[in-house]
Amino acid sequence: MSESVNLLMLEFLSWVSSRRRTYNEAMEAWQSHCPRQTIWEDAMIDGYIELNRQGTVSDPEVTLTPLGRAHLNGNNGHS
Repeated sequence: MSESVNLLMLEFLSWVSSRRRTYNEAMEAWQSHCPRQTIWEDAMIDGYIELNRQGTVSDPEVTLTPLGRAHLNGNNGHS
């Protein structure tokens, strides 16, 4: 992963973890139609985020997976 992509991924993971985020909110803020900026898709493929559909069918919550939290913490000097 290039340094700029890794920094953008860390920004995205930090954004997700800062407070409750819904799928619609994440799509509005992070969806890209540029094939070179696929942070949302990369985070899903890499297993860093997941959609929690408990209690809702229309707008699930986006949460970090344990792997996503470890990636965020490991790259910020925390363990």
